[in-house]
Amino acid sequence: MQAISIAKRGVLGGVMLCGGLLLGSCGESTGTGSSGFHSKYAVARNALESGDYARAKRSYQRLIATAGPLAPRLQLEYAHAELRAGSYAEAARIAGDLAKSQSGEARAAALAVQGTAQHEQALALLAKGETAPAKALLTQARAALSEVLKSATDMDPLGSMAGRRAQIAASLQKL
Repeated sequence: MQAISIAKRGVLGGVMLCGGLLLGSCGESTGTGSSGFHSKYAVARNALESGDYARAKRSYQRLIATAGPLAPRLQLEYAHAELRAGSYAEAARIAGDLAKSQSGEARAAALAVQGTAQHEQALALLAKGETAPAKALLTQARAALSEVLKSATDMDPLGSMAGRRAQIAASLQKL
């Protein structure tokens, strides 16, 4: 289980690094160049990184409303906060909705969070003996991660996402 946690942090850390780089490169042209927005973002990000997921979620929800073109990146981080908080269904829903409206690396990042959340949700269902809904989620998670691995190979430099997909495939074979 610790390997899964390490893998999850590796995949999501890479996804969030991409988002952080994009946010960090934004200036006045985004409409969020004010120091107020940046300080509020820092609060949300620090809460996420320190494990205060409730505060992170509240902060991201407030920021998204005023983020303009950065809203999709903040929604991704919000989904990540839900994932880290163990709210797998909500994380998968937010990331899945985001993936539908994005393309390229932004879509791949959302699908990575979606697939990870669906996998974790499926594992919880399997632990309770609920195989039918778990199988459906595993199938969806495999599809999401497969798309990421096909379209954005650079998002998995250490192979943790490929490892998760292999775990999903093994679980599906057993069902």
